Amino acid sequence: MLLQVGGKRSALGLLAIRRVWSMSRSAHTAPQTLEYKPIKKVMVANRGEIAIRVFRACTELGIRTVAVYSEQDTGQMHRQKADEAYLIGKGLPPVAAYLHIPDIIKVAKENGVDAIHPGYGFLSERADFAQACMDAGVRFIGPTPDVVRKMGDKVEARAIAFSAGVPVVPGTDGPISSLQQAQEFSNSYGFPIIFKAAYGGGGRGMRVVREYEELEENFQRAYSEALTAFGNGALFVEKFIEKPRHIEVQILGDKYGNVIHLYERDCSIQRRHQKVVEIAPAAHLDPHLRDRLTADSVNLARQVGYENAGTVEFLVDKHGKHYFIEVNSRLQVEHTVTEEITDVDLVHAQLRVCEGRSLPELGLKQDKIRINGYAIQCRVTTEDPARGFQPDTGRLETNIPFLQNVLSNNQFLNATVDTQFIDENPDLFNLKPVQNRAQKLLHYLGHVMVNGPTTPIPVKAKPSPIDPVIPPVPLGEPPVGFRDVLLREGPDGFAKAVRAHQGLLLMDTTFRDAHQSLLATRVRTHDLKRIAPFVAHSFSNLFSVENWGGATFDVAMRFLCECPWRRLQEMRALMPNVPFQMLLRGANAVGYTNYPDNAVFKFCEVAKENGMDIFRVFDSLNYLPNMLLGMEAAGAAGGVVEAAISYTGDVSDPTRQKYSLDYYLKLADELVKAGTHILCIKDMAGLLKPDSGHLLVSALRDRFPDVPIHVHTHDTAGAGVAAMLACAEAGADIVDVAVDSMAGMTSQPSMGAIVACTKGTKLNTGISLEKVFDYSEYWEVTRGLYAPFDCTATMKSGNADVYENEIPGGQYTNLHFQAHSMGLGNKFKEVKKAYAEANKLLGDLIKVTPSSKIVGDLAQFMVQNSLTRAEVEERADELSFPLSVVEFLQGHIGIPHGGFPEPFRSKVLKSLPRVEGRPGASLPPLDFQALEKQLRDAHGDEITPEDVMSAAMYPKVFQEFKEFTRTFGPVDCLDTRLFLDGPKIAEEFEVELERGKTLHIKALALGDLNKAGQREVFFELNGQLRSVLVKDTMAMKEMHFHPKALKDVRGQIGAPMPGKVVEVKVKQGQQVEKGQPLCVLSAMKMETVVNSPLSGTVAKIYVTADSTLEGDDLILEITE
Repeated sequence: MLLQVGGKRSALGLLAIRRVWSMSRSAHTAPQTLEYKPIKKVMVANRGEIAIRVFRACTELGIRTVAVYSEQDTGQMHRQKADEAYLIGKGLPPVAAYLHIPDIIKVAKENGVDAIHPGYGFLSERADFAQACMDAGVRFIGPTPDVVRKMGDKVEARAIAFSAGVPVVPGTDGPISSLQQAQEFSNSYGFPIIFKAAYGGGGRGMRVVREYEELEENFQRAYSEALTAFGNGALFVEKFIEKPRHIEVQILGDKYGNVIHLYERDCSIQRRHQKVVEIAPAAHLDPHLRDRLTADSVNLARQVGYENAGTVEFLVDKHGKHYFIEVNSRLQVEHTVTEEITDVDLVHAQLRVCEGRSLPELGLKQDKIRINGYAIQCRVTTEDPARGFQPDTGRLETNIPFLQNVLSNNQFLNATVDTQFIDENPDLFNLKPVQNRAQKLLHYLGHVMVNGPTTPIPVKAKPSPIDPVIPPVPLGEPPVGFRDVLLREGPDGFAKAVRAHQGLLLMDTTFRDAHQSLLATRVRTHDLKRIAPFVAHSFSNLFSVENWGGATFDVAMRFLCECPWRRLQEMRALMPNVPFQMLLRGANAVGYTNYPDNAVFKFCEVAKENGMDIFRVFDSLNYLPNMLLGMEAAGAAGGVVEAAISYTGDVSDPTRQKYSLDYYLKLADELVKAGTHILCIKDMAGLLKPDSGHLLVSALRDRFPDVPIHVHTHDTAGAGVAAMLACAEAGADIVDVAVDSMAGMTSQPSMGAIVACTKGTKLNTGISLEKVFDYSEYWEVTRGLYAPFDCTATMKSGNADVYENEIPGGQYTNLHFQAHSMGLGNKFKEVKKAYAEANKLLGDLIKVTPSSKIVGDLAQFMVQNSLTRAEVEERADELSFPLSVVEFLQGHIGIPHGGFPEPFRSKVLKSLPRVEGRPGASLPPLDFQALEKQLRDAHGDEITPEDVMSAAMYPKVFQEFKEFTRTFGPVDCLDTRLFLDGPKIAEEFEVELERGKTLHIKALALGDLNKAGQREVFFELNGQLRSVLVKDTMAMKEMHFHPKALKDVRGQIGAPMPGKVVEVKVKQGQQVEKGQPLCVLSAMKMETVVNSPLSGTVAKIYVTADSTLEGDDLILEITE
């Protein structure tokens, strides 16, 4: 595949050539010994783009075309572009098929082919092929067999050049085929030297050797490559010239002794001796040097009677001296840039010369060839520059980003490059990643169509086919809300305004906490964004919207494959007037573990910068040191601090004294003393009955008349609305609600019910009930899209037994799901009883994430092992408890009120260490600069401060998220049904990548399983056919595949690229040193030595010679 940048074409175009030929034919008298014989049918003994290039020229000249193809190339385009196509080399590997001369000649003879064009590579420089064509009575479009032989033999070509007076680089007098001959040459001329294939080019069989120790290995690699690529491993050796320019001259000869040049090309930009960029003409080339190069090329061609197209190649050293290196007796890949600057169609000329036309007849005289502008050709390959140009698999990755860096490099722009340009400019490999979003999304959709959802689905329910309707939203900016007060007066002024407000304020939890089940954490930004403008316009008098933090932070990356920070940014833009509220787990931030203090402070800072306003700070044990750290971090960031007292027990029950009214009042004293702006009661299990709620809020209001009080509960028992109204009557300023269709059961109380019940009273919310109905209708339909995660799939009502088992809302639904998925649905009552017993075993805890999970883990452990509370206490020193239980007893999440249960704790821990004091206090500060550098090294310079924060909180989850988006693109653009279930065949849909950029996609078909365990999925994208190959994970489990090397296992050596094993250089049990060759791989006819990255013993070898490998396939294992 070629990218070309051409100068303006001159008047001597194709039609002009024809016109000049017709006018001059009568004036030019060709020697009578030759006869003009028109070609009627041409075969191209090649494949790919060069075959198509020749076919195009033939079609323009009215010549019929024939393609040949290997079994592996059955579906290739060159076969389709020809008038006729025939299989060659049946049963042979692909390269061997195109080297099979008898088959090619047989097809030509059987199908009336007049002439064969060899293209480039394969047989294009094989004299025996040219001779076989002539022997069969088929013309060879190229030089005569004798000239091909002389020019193909690099040693003989050097001798001819020498006799023609053309400077040559010192080299061997003839081809060599033994290491001893190479050693003799190096002893005479010293290093560096270069091996070159004697019977082919293109960088194959070419190796530079700089010291004696490298000689044997490089000789073997060069010989093997040459043998594979050209059928002959013979080499010749030259003295290697350091940092030359590589200049080649295009020549064209006819059967009458006429030879012209079409000026030069600069091919200095190379890797592994293969050209990457070609420029015609060479920039800043001394005119006298140009004259010498072109004159030497023409003289050399005349010396051998050269006919047809060819290239004479030179190296030019830093002193301006030029040296002949070889003649390529064929058309070259880069011939197109010469065509651009001279306006001469070289393939047309090849065909006409082969027919017997002379160059003057074709209007091709030296004085008429002019340079007109510049042309650049860049070779686009499926190689990965970031991995040393190793061949890459798949259809997407190319070297285009690398080429863009080359074209913008100052050294390139100043035309001062040499053959070491790539090696000496490592910045060329700082590749800007391409987005390729559309193709990645097709890959994702195909993956879901083949393998099902990427996010785990707890129940077998399909998303609803009905799309939600967004209620009308007025034009213009939304009304002023409480956020305007906060921005104007700051957190203290905001708190005063809340306290002074007449009526009851509501916080809407619909955007995050609603239903406290899997549903709460699975709702996607896509659906939140659609309703956000309506909320901003219709509910501007909300106290706040809870839309971020807590469990939704990591789940956004882990299961929804979207960035939590981007969610916050986009929501902020759509709801500028309503305060946002998040859940901060004290010293645990939004995680489940302890973080260094500076990480918690930095998190709050970044959250505030991205639009967060109110930080509800809590600790799962009400452990004051953890809470105080979170409060301090939120306050330092400039946020509103809402310290939350996690509620359990029953303050109205005099028999329950551990968590008494006095306990809560004393804790509130500490929190207010620490400077909280708002005091919150966080009733995670929905245990606040109307009486206990009234009692607690009344006591707090009496104690703190100026501090706003905010109450959060769950409606698991069904008494949530009554409890919130009782709290409001007692003096609460704010209560939490969810919109009706997302309320009830383990969610918050109904927004509509609270609004209706307070209407016309002193607690009037000021919210329109009609707007609540519209809001609820949207969420009722949207909820259907998340049917696989909805607790109502297994749970049909709330249950007042929560007053006994005290299971928090979110955990209640999750345990219900888990019980059903484990086949314990009929034992859920037993699970709930075990939860209450586990809570007592652990000393009667405050139960909020993560302490609630610890109780739940112990409860399931008891049910699975049929253990009673008494049995657990008795056998505590011998049972293998869940890790979360052990770590809790060690003190990893803090110290519970009343201390740890003894002797249970001591029996479980035995000699295990205990954490004293606040768990995070002893952690060293997190080095954010080092983390950012690490992330940039791994993911490029697009890393943001928000990304750094995500990695600090959840390193593994963030890494997996980045890998996912690198593969599948921005899946958050997809609507929810497509994200979860993929499209149906023939379904048409749109995907908005960004404002003004919309993809029109239609799913067309799902292919059959291939031998690699893949299915091809076909789409129409913006009217064009696209397809993706997707691994069928279920099918692959039943098929045998080579194991992959695990990147995090140091001794597993994987294939650095796809290819074939040429040689295994070690044996099982052998001791190897770091850097020692282990095996040799061949790909794209280039050989690569895989060296050992460490010293050790070869434990196991997974490959043999001729094994075909994919990238990262396991080669062998080494133990240190």
